Amino acid sequence: MPILRKIFAAAAPLALIAVSACTQPFEAKVARFQALPVPEGQTFVIEATDPRNRGGLEFAQYASLVSQRLAAYGYRPADGGKPELIVKFDYGVDKGQPKVVSRPSLSPGFGPWGGPWGYGPYGRRWGYGSAFYYGWDPFGYDPWYQEIDTYTIYTSNADLLIERAADGKRLFEGKAKARSTSDALPKLVPNLVEALFTNFPGQSGEEVRITIAPDKKR
Repeated sequence: MPILRKIFAAAAPLALIAVSACTQPFEAKVARFQALPVPEGQTFVIEATDPRNRGGLEFAQYASLVSQRLAAYGYRPADGGKPELIVKFDYGVDKGQPKVVSRPSLSPGFGPWGGPWGYGPYGRRWGYGSAFYYGWDPFGYDPWYQEIDTYTIYTSNADLLIERAADGKRLFEGKAKARSTSDALPKLVPNLVEALFTNFPGQSGEEVRITIAPDKKR
C-alpha cells in the first residue's frame, strides 16, 4: 500500500473521534442543599445575582429556562404580583486551562534526507511534523516520533439560590459545574440548568454527576 494511503487510513479513526467529540454527552457535577416546602403553586421572581446581568437579554433567556423548569415542578411566576419566593441565578465560564496530550505520530520519517513527512538534510522535520513544534533530531531519522496535541479545557458553572421573600430565609442552594472544550455560554448554560433541575430539588447535601444526552439541535 502506498505510504500516503497508509497514513490516511491510520488518520481516519482519529478524524472520526474528532467528529464524535462534538456529540458527546454533557456531564456536570451538581451539589444541592434544600429545605423547600412542598410545591403548592408558590409564586416566584428570578433575579440576577450579578448586578451586571440585570436587565440583559442574555440573562433573560437563561432566566426563562429556569422559570420553565420551576413551573414544571409546581411553582408559578409572580407575573407582576408579590412573589413568595426570590430565585437568584448566576452563571459563568473561566478563561480555560491548556491541556497537553502526546500520541504516536502517524507519519514515519524517510531518513536524513527526508520527504514530505520526514526530515531535512540536517535532521529538521518539516511538513506534517515541523521542527519548530516537535523538536530536533540530529541524526535525521525517527520512524515513529511522538506528536503533541494542545487544547483548552474550560470550567463553566451555574448557581441557583431560592429564598423566602417574607424573611429572606434560604430554602435552596444549587451549584452545577462542568468541564468542556467550549466556552460558549449559550450552549453551556442550558445544559447546566438542565443538570440543576434533574431530580429537583434532590437530597439535601448530595453531590451527584448528571449526564445530559447531546442535543442535535444545538
